[in-house]
Amino acid sequence: MSGGVEASGERSIVAGASLRQALSGDGAVAYQVEKSLTLPPEALQMPPQAPSNMVNLPERTSLFVGRQTELARLDAAFTDTGGVVVQAVHGLGGIGKSTLAAKWAAGRTGSYNPVWWITAETPLELESGLAGLAVALQPALRDVLSQEALAERAVQWLAAQEGWLLVLDNVSDPADVRPLLGRTTGGRVLITTRRATGWHGIAKEPLSLDVLELPQAVELFEQIYGGTAEDAGELCRKLGCLPLAVEQAAAYCAEACISPRAYQDLLARSPERVFASTAEGVDAEKTIARVWQVTMARLADTPLAETMLRIIAWWAPDGIPRAYVEPLGEQMDVTEALRRLAAHSMISLGQDGTISVHRLVQAVARAGEGASEARDRAAGLLGHLASVGGPEWITHAESLIEHAREESPSENVLLLTLCIGGWLAARLSLDRAAEIYEAVMSVTERALGQWSEISLHARKLLAQLCQAEGDHNRAKQLLTEGLALARAVFGRKAPQTISLHTALAELKMRAGELDSGLSVAVTNARRAERALREEDPEVLKAREVVAWGWGLLARSDPDRYAERAAVEIERLLGQVTRSHGESSSRTLTLMWELSGVRYAAGDITGAIILIEKHIEKQQAVPGGIDLRGLVVRYQLVELLLKAGDHQRARQLAVPLLAEFEQIIDGGGLGGKLRDRLADLITRADDNCVS
Repeated sequence: MSGGVEASGERSIVAGASLRQALSGDGAVAYQVEKSLTLPPEALQMPPQAPSNMVNLPERTSLFVGRQTELARLDAAFTDTGGVVVQAVHGLGGIGKSTLAAKWAAGRTGSYNPVWWITAETPLELESGLAGLAVALQPALRDVLSQEALAERAVQWLAAQEGWLLVLDNVSDPADVRPLLGRTTGGRVLITTRRATGWHGIAKEPLSLDVLELPQAVELFEQIYGGTAEDAGELCRKLGCLPLAVEQAAAYCAEACISPRAYQDLLARSPERVFASTAEGVDAEKTIARVWQVTMARLADTPLAETMLRIIAWWAPDGIPRAYVEPLGEQMDVTEALRRLAAHSMISLGQDGTISVHRLVQAVARAGEGASEARDRAAGLLGHLASVGGPEWITHAESLIEHAREESPSENVLLLTLCIGGWLAARLSLDRAAEIYEAVMSVTERALGQWSEISLHARKLLAQLCQAEGDHNRAKQLLTEGLALARAVFGRKAPQTISLHTALAELKMRAGELDSGLSVAVTNARRAERALREEDPEVLKAREVVAWGWGLLARSDPDRYAERAAVEIERLLGQVTRSHGESSSRTLTLMWELSGVRYAAGDITGAIILIEKHIEKQQAVPGGIDLRGLVVRYQLVELLLKAGDHQRARQLAVPLLAEFEQIIDGGGLGGKLRDRLADLITRADDNCVS
């Protein structure tokens, strides 16, 4: 007895006032005590087993659909015997990791005891959950020991027992659970986490959870919605079949009495508000917007990660080359940002060097503050890649344009749109390219005025397409009007004006006005040389058109012009080769023109040598589709036939035709070249036989 406080019961302990440490008679157990209390005898020993049917699971299984393969994989993962078995399930926030874990655990209550669920997002939450387990094991300890002491009590019990199942939900960092797992020896631990990495040495190879199949997503939607719903499949597809997004949408539609189509309209107009909205009674912390805000908050110490995510949100969700994001920073910074985004399941990194991101992550990242700036940076990056990007470039460019359709166009977006038109024109999809140029010219003139540089550039590109399609009158009208605007706004010596003069000179010559067209080209080239730097692209282009004009004159009257044309083109070819190298596109263009002049003069051998050198020096186009290269090789086939080398012509023509078949769809100029090539093969066959 001490201070009027009396101990009762064998091995019980009494404390009056504050006591730092209390010992049992045998000194086996010690506890810190800050206030007077009486510890019951059972507090001094751990229970040998848990009460029967001790289960603590969330009610998350009533809406469960699909996932049979994943459930079977969990079954297989926990079949090992001997020692603790730990399995982690990772995936994007909202993908259904917790629901899967709850469903699997609910089916194992007859096999394990206890089956205990702990929310373990932070170390403090883990400690609280373990303390709750200790109280469930020994209710008499409630309000007797501190939370820390209770958690330690639970860990000691787990370490001494087998046959239990612990679910640690939403673990943020493997390091948070490593001490607990290091002390347990004979139970089962199922972990859910957004962290895809860091589990080596702790758990089996993590199970990566993907989105639902479309039929399953529709089934989930209709369970919550309360019946079948037209356009539910389209909405689920729009939401990427992400379970949390489907649940959120279905509950909102049911409460607001709106259709899936109406929800899609809201989503298109106000994605930020829709992703943050949910039905009454649903935890606001469980909305798509909130779930991913939490993840991005954890990445705050890597600012480039959020910047990168906001940029790739404007591109197609799959097949993003890592090279596309390399200009965003130093190599180490870019690599670290990618690593952290992948580690938190915000993106996936493929073995083929590509990045993938869920379309709903993109939708959230495109909403909110800074979206316009990110869109313009995304457009600018793609614009710089227009001439070197592989076949995936057009997919990402068109994706950005589609996402930006409802917004006011920026200069970067408009320029990217023109790049798309150029990409299509280079592949002879002239009608589609013309539609794009018309649209850009119309939008730009409304938004920025007729005198804007982008509008003038679109006008020039459209004129060139009209000319290629044989509509010389429309082409001439576009360029003449553009020249008047350029002179008024930029002046006669400005690059914009010189560029339009170059285009007009080329148009005149293509329309058969060789003398007047060449006169305009020569005058324009001299003006460009005086007004601009020697290496300026407009100077080089102006000179190229002069060379091309001489080539046309040589073809029209070889006896009169071929020698002069060859001299002029060779002089310019030497200049360009010295300044740009043998493999530059400008060098190759002049080589092509000189080959034509040689042929016009009757020097077929000289023409073949130049074309062969052109093919040798031309660099491969990323992605393997090189229409210009195909045309040059087509020209070589024609020259070989004219030179009488039918066998070699056929050897080159057969694989060339196969390549044409792969990229040319339908008629147009490409179709004509394909058909002419087939005729050339027939001619070569006939001559080889004879």
